[in-house]
Formats: sequence, C-alpha cells, structure tokens
Amino acid sequence: MDLSLYFEPVSVDSLHLPDAEELSDRLLHTVMFYDPASSLDISEADIAIVGVPESRNAYRNPSCSLAPDEIRRQFYQLYPWRRKVRILDLGNLRVGNTVEDTYSAVSEALAYLIENKVVPIILGGSNDLAYANYRAYELIERVANVVAIDSCFDLGNENKPIRSDAYVNKMVLQQPNFLLNYANIGYQSYMNSPESLGMMEELFFETYRVGFMRRNLEEVEPVVRNADMVSLDISAVRRPDAPGCPHSSSNGFYGEEICQISKYVGLSDKLSSFGIYEYDPTLDFNNQTSQLIGHILWYFVEGFIFRQNDGQFKNKEDYRQFNISVTGALDELVFYHSRKSDRWWVLVPMYQKDKEHVQHYYLPCSKRDYDLACEDKISDRWWRTYHKVNP
Repeated sequence: MDLSLYFEPVSVDSLHLPDAEELSDRLLHTVMFYDPASSLDISEADIAIVGVPESRNAYRNPSCSLAPDEIRRQFYQLYPWRRKVRILDLGNLRVGNTVEDTYSAVSEALAYLIENKVVPIILGGSNDLAYANYRAYELIERVANVVAIDSCFDLGNENKPIRSDAYVNKMVLQQPNFLLNYANIGYQSYMNSPESLGMMEELFFETYRVGFMRRNLEEVEPVVRNADMVSLDISAVRRPDAPGCPHSSSNGFYGEEICQISKYVGLSDKLSSFGIYEYDPTLDFNNQTSQLIGHILWYFVEGFIFRQNDGQFKNKEDYRQFNISVTGALDELVFYHSRKSDRWWVLVPMYQKDKEHVQHYYLPCSKRDYDLACEDKISDRWWRTYHKVNP
C-alpha cells in the first residue's frame, strides 16, 4: 500500500508544543512519525495513530474534525512507559471528495494495518467513522465483535442516510455480514427509546447501563476482552470531566473510570483497533477534554504493553478448570481460570445442524459468572451468547 496516497504527515512544528528541550524525555521523542520521503517497514510498529478529520456526517458537531492534532498535542507531552512500545504516527487521513470516499479510505488503511498486526488508534472525527472501521474487517473477511462505549445506541433508520448518531443499523444490515456481536457499554436509559432497547434485546446484543458499570467496573473487562474493535464516543464521559463535546450530559463515566476502561481495552489480546470520536476543541475548557483523551490513550497503550496472551489455551496447565451442574443447562458449565492473569472464560456449546456434533466457544467472563453458576444460576452473558451462536 502506498501510504502517501492516504495520509498527510504530521508536522511536529504544527502542533505548537512547548520548548522542545522541555519535552526531551516525553512521548514526543519516542514516537516514529511517518515521512513519505523515507522508506517505511510497517512491521516496525506495534501501534499506529491515524487522524481522521472528517465530520460531514456529524450530528450537530461539525468542529470535531479539528480534534486529531489537539489530542496529539496533549498526548505527546506525557511521559513514556518503562517498557518500550513502537508507536507510529501516520498523520491525518486525506478526506475524500465525499464522505463515502473517506469511509473507503479509512477501511482500506485500517485493513492494511490490521492484516499486518499493527493496532490502529483512530482519532476522529465523528462517530460514524466507527462504521468505516467495521468495514475494514469486511475487507479482510474477518468476523468482528464490536464494542461501543457510548451513552446512546446510535441505531438509526435503515431508510435514512448514515449519521454519527445513526450508523449501527448499517453494520447490522450490511451484506455479506461479518458482525458476530455488538455490545454497548455505558448507555443512559433516558437518552434511548424503549423501542431501541427492545431492538437491541431482539438481536441478542449486549447492553450495559452506565450505573451498573460504574458500580461493577471490573465487568467491563470481559466485554472488551471479547472485542475486535472498540469505539469510544467521548459523550460517554460526564460533561464536568469532558466539556468538549456537545452531546455529553451531567451523567456518565468519570475521568478515572474511562481511563481504567481504556486500560482494559488495551489489555485485550484480541482487540485490533480502537477509535475515539466526537471531541470538539472549540467547546473545550482549558484543554480539559484533550488532556483527558491524552490520558485515555496513555492507559490504552499501557494495557497493550501488559497483554497476557492467555486467550489461546495452548497449555491447559496454565488454567484451572471448574465443571458446574446448573439447573436448566443441557450440560455442565465449564469454566477456565487463568493462573497467569486471573481472568475467566466459560464454554458455550455451538451445535451443528444434526445436533450431534458440537464445538465450543470460549466466552470471556468474570468471576461473577462463575459465582452465579455456583448459586445454580446462569448469567445473562452466557444465555445471550448461547442464543447468538445457536440461532
């Protein structure tokens, strides 16, 4: 792929950072910046930062196209981690003549990175770019579990054009369809119609209210551990912590909570792309939101650095197995507990048409799912997945 056709390199001078000598030990001097004049081996990078200044399909947030460089300005002033990680800043995507042109360019660029085992961090831009992110998995014909951290479901109407608050239907109805599962983390009931919640339940999608997740933040981990891509609409963070978004409300995640969630996202061995959207620098107060997003990125990378790679089950001695009989289940529920990371999985049977041959899906779960099974209860997580893989 000729990256020069897709990306406008970032000029460090254009970021208007403080005196370079003050930043000599900061992230600015550990990141590789894409230069079309120099040869680039994409395999030299673990993570790639991709700015996408596109907002033409934004709902009442046109200035979110200004976000990528504002986020960079705050992120690059932070100190690096003790462990090394190879981060490549590819610059900002050249937006197309139409929004669909931009979607296609985003999908092609992300597909190239994902296939080369480089994890892209997408700096939006508007939230509909998550749809373009999903289409990257279609290009490489890989089924995807999608997680959205958002106060709204953004379902939309199949008969109306795509918009930043209305794109999920397009993912569901796209043919051929590579969407295995969709989960929403942090929705707020009063911002979503009962009909939209009913539709999410009919599709066996996962939905987690912000109040539940705030009380049980560790329950976020198995949800994002099962994700191939995660999108974060910054409106999921409460306005006092992130004022730079026109759609945020007085409620939502606190800054420290969204950073912890971001670390969980980075820790996911399976995750191969992460996007942050809907930040409007013109609404920000004292760079408060861009600083928070910089911290979100920092925690994501820290999680990435400490990935455990224990989701392959290559050595069963690394796990403890628990078989539990539960009323209503056809077979025993089988749980695996990693001695390495303290994480949990539960097997979900996938029956073939003849009902005699069965495969098993290793579903990430939490100790709460195991505790429920010990109480003779089956978790909603297990039931939902069971119906999803056995339609």
